[in-house]
Amino acid sequence: MSNRGVAQSLDYALMRYTLRCALAGMAALLPLELHAGNAEPVQAAAANATRSLAAKAQARFSRGLLWRVSRPGVAPSHVFGTIHIADPRVLLIPDPMLQALDQAKSYAMEIQFNPAAEARFFEAAQFDDGRRLEPMIGAEAYAQVRASLRLRDVPEEVIARMKPWAALANLIVTPEDYDRFTLDQKLYALARARRLPSFGLEGIEEQIAVFDGIPLDTQVALLKHGLAERDYFVGMIEPSIQAWLKRDLAALHALQQRTVTRFPQMAAHYRVLATQIVDNRSVVMAHRLFMPLREGRVFVAIGADHLYGDKGVLRLLQKQGYRVTRVY
Repeated sequence: MSNRGVAQSLDYALMRYTLRCALAGMAALLPLELHAGNAEPVQAAAANATRSLAAKAQARFSRGLLWRVSRPGVAPSHVFGTIHIADPRVLLIPDPMLQALDQAKSYAMEIQFNPAAEARFFEAAQFDDGRRLEPMIGAEAYAQVRASLRLRDVPEEVIARMKPWAALANLIVTPEDYDRFTLDQKLYALARARRLPSFGLEGIEEQIAVFDGIPLDTQVALLKHGLAERDYFVGMIEPSIQAWLKRDLAALHALQQRTVTRFPQMAAHYRVLATQIVDNRSVVMAHRLFMPLREGRVFVAIGADHLYGDKGVLRLLQKQGYRVTRVY
């Protein structure tokens, strides 16, 4: 099998969502309340003020998938929170989204994949320095990974060299009634049909750096944990879909917190992932939107977990001086 064929077997279009679902406890970990109790009076007051501002931002962006971003003198843009799966229910595009696309003159997404980018991602998902997956995770866990990936015709030598984050991201459960394309891919197709110029908010090397930046001990711990608790994490997918269909960003966030409560021994690893996969990337996305939004009429499609709360893209755009208003 060619690298291109293997890359298609390792379905990278779903990898980021799989990490988010399988590691649903990775966000919103140590609330400020844990620290304020031991603070000096002035520090405690500052912490309380910070909590108040954060709570307002979370309440402000707790519900809604489509948001208008506007400022005087510039045509408004829109930010839409996607869910990176191919469930038929999420592929039904509501009219407000179609109307926003019709108004757009450019289209922004998390990353713009193409055959060259897929091949590079496939290459980066494997060790090239002689290290192997099995000694890192143990024979029992490796047997589970191997059995899962062999069902998808991934070659033995690829599995053996696979990095733990890539193995975890490929523990994908795809029901038979799922479409071939994810919501992100469908939106991109709609944008292309409208001849909208498109661009990614992250480059392929940045995406690779996000995953490789997860410390190896965290990668190993989360892979073994994901294997051991696979039924639990598979069970998290449907509630996540339901919360998204209800446009309830706060409920999606609460699902993440539920996992932290259930598996407190994994909290330190979730904290690392929250920083790597959600918080840091939200900052990059908001920064990359600085110039395009000044041109106006951008349709932005990014994961819904990047919208919620004080660290989300919507709040960061608000800090840039934009008015952010819920549309849908």
